[in-house]
Order: sequence, then C-alpha cells, then structure tokens
Amino acid sequence: MWDLIGQRWRSSALACAALCSLSACAGLPPPVAGPVEQSPVGALGQADFTATPADTYPLHRNDVLSVTVFREPDLSTDSIAVGGDGAIALPLIGSVTAEGLTTDQLAQSIAGKLRGGGLKHPDVAVNIVDYASHVVTVEGAVEKPGIYQFKPGTRLSGALALATGPARVAKLSQVAVFRNVPGGIEVAKFDYAQISQGKMVDPLMQPGDRVVMGLSSLSQFWQDLLTALPAFAIFTRI
Repeated sequence: MWDLIGQRWRSSALACAALCSLSACAGLPPPVAGPVEQSPVGALGQADFTATPADTYPLHRNDVLSVTVFREPDLSTDSIAVGGDGAIALPLIGSVTAEGLTTDQLAQSIAGKLRGGGLKHPDVAVNIVDYASHVVTVEGAVEKPGIYQFKPGTRLSGALALATGPARVAKLSQVAVFRNVPGGIEVAKFDYAQISQGKMVDPLMQPGDRVVMGLSSLSQFWQDLLTALPAFAIFTRI
C-alpha cells in the first residue's frame, strides 16, 4: 500500500515539475495552487465619467442645496440657495462660501466652522437640490451648434443629439469634452463611433460642459494638445 502511495506521489511531483518547466520555457509564471482572484477590468475612463455631477461640479450662484448636520436638526436645512455673493448663511456659523466648491468640499468647510463654534465631531452632508442651470455648449461639425438645456443624467451622445447629431463630414473619432472643475479646466477626447457601438464609455454631462465635434474647429494649441493625449476617455487637467 505505501509503495502505491509513493508511486502516485512521485508521479504527481513529476507532473508538476514538467508543468513548471513548460511555463518557464513559455515565459509564463508558474502555476499557483488554490483559487486565483482577478480584478474586473472596467471600461476605459468609466470611473471618471460615471460619477454623478455633484461629485466634481463646482457650485454656482443660485444653485439650491440641502445641508444636513446629523443629530442636529436645528442646524440643518432642506433648501438653501447660493446667494449673489457666492455664499450660504447657516445657523450658528453664519456665512459660508459655497461658490467654486464641490458639495464634499463645502461639507468639510461647514464641519470646520461648526467645530470652531464648539460642536464636537460634526457630521455634515451637502446635496444639490436644484442646479441654477443645466446647459451644455455643442459646437464644431454638428448639424445645429448651440447652447442647450439638458436634463440630469444626459450623456455625451444625448448632448450631440440635442444638436441634431454629427454633420455628414464629421470625424466621429474626434470629440472633445471641456469641463470646468475647481482650480481649472479638464479636457478629454472621445470616439463617438466607439460610443455608439458600446465599446467606449458614454460620459455623463455636467452643467457648463463644452462639447466639440471635430478638432479642426479648435485652435492649433488645442488640436496639438488633444492629439498628444495618450488615451481616450481620460480627463487631463490643463
């Protein structure tokens, strides 16, 4: 019996050695015992462009917000507009600058002022109730260039549809999206043909976005910059 077990063990060992040798010859890593986990590969740029507008949207005057200070209902409000001075006024802490900040940045600013006012460990959440304006500029080789109102959740393909789609001469592989973000401008290029075929992420539009179909309508600076970008669907800060 022990001789039989020994023979089987030697056969298994030889098989593993042979497999490892073949893997080495092929330039592959040796086999690993046990289950191997592999992270899923998402669509290029998916993380950047499926974020809700509030994640990166810089607040504007007349945007309507809700401010929740957990366990402090007297310090919370369901609806408050960003004023003409770019600020909101809250109980206990008074005026807080909101314009140009994201909701997360504003929440952090409010929490800091509350701590300064004596509230220990404030937990603050800020949400956008209503945008002052949901507009996107669509220009270049489209049928009807212009500035369009759009509904939250509209994607790049929808913005182009508002302009009645690409013109017949449009280069579908040359679509640029310019976006205002706190501290500057970001730009990314897309391939509309790939988006139409479901092979590239169709990004969510944010208020104030500028969409340009075809690079030839841009200045030489922007043409050179977009041509030099190493990948599609990745925002690059300018």
